[in-house]
Amino acid sequence: MPSRWIALFFAALTALPALAIDRPFPPQALRGKMTPGYAPDITIDGKARQLSPASRIFNQDNMIEMPAALRGKDIVVNYTVDAMGYVDRIWILDSDEAAVKRPTAAEAAAATAK
Repeated sequence: MPSRWIALFFAALTALPALAIDRPFPPQALRGKMTPGYAPDITIDGKARQLSPASRIFNQDNMIEMPAALRGKDIVVNYTVDAMGYVDRIWILDSDEAAVKRPTAAEAAAATAK
């Protein structure tokens, strides 16, 4: 009897990744390639930007990352900008999320200029 429960437990455990849900990105989120700098400075698509004082950076597991812990360059991200022009939320994307088309800041500006 206990071996049956153990087998059921492991079967349920292997099914857990199938229950993973997509992260809900807001409709106004933009796509870019980020290079971290000294906080609050970052670069997105070659343009110097600043993080808002209440900014949040989410990694691929949707856990919060500290700006000083980020390493690398050209990290593919979705991000939002607040009313003052500061970047307030950043999501570091995995390869599946990066494959989904999203407008860049330049594309969004061109669309609003029309």
